[in-house]
Amino acid sequence: MKNVTRLAALMAISATTLACLMAPARAGELPADVAAKVEKAKKRLTELAADPVVLAAVREANGHDTGGMGNGKWIELSDNDPVVKQALSNKVSLQIAKWEQADDTVNKIVLRDQKGNLVGASTRPLIFNNATRPVFANAIKGQPWSAGEIKPDTSTQIPSVHVAAPVLDAGKPIGVLHAGVTAK
Repeated sequence: MKNVTRLAALMAISATTLACLMAPARAGELPADVAAKVEKAKKRLTELAADPVVLAAVREANGHDTGGMGNGKWIELSDNDPVVKQALSNKVSLQIAKWEQADDTVNKIVLRDQKGNLVGASTRPLIFNNATRPVFANAIKGQPWSAGEIKPDTSTQIPSVHVAAPVLDAGKPIGVLHAGVTAK
């Protein structure tokens, strides 16, 4: 009987240990070095979101429709498609790429309009519209935001924490600037 009790206790401990190891990190449980990079990135994105080039690009994008572009169509386009090339070589994308290259803690920066549509990026994002994703949906409310867990980024596949800052025009959110903070 003692062996059965010990075996049951060992199995319970093993199951608990396994569950803890497999559980995703909870909000606020990022490793200290990653949490520091995330806070730094949120501050930097907030500064960059106020850049005149960013504001002008988002204002312009908010004044136009997407011409029928959506996630399905975006995914089907090749990297050499003129629409993709234009999205990644416009004035704001070139500026964003410089910012990303100057900061070794981020692996991508993406700018979205008020509806979550792509305005510019340092690298081609996997999706054109991310309005329903937390990185956009939280920041468009008007405050910087960060995820509380490390996940492989959908575009870069680099383990990252997503951070975002609203693009504000006279205090009103008109878009979102977001980035993947490398969690290595």
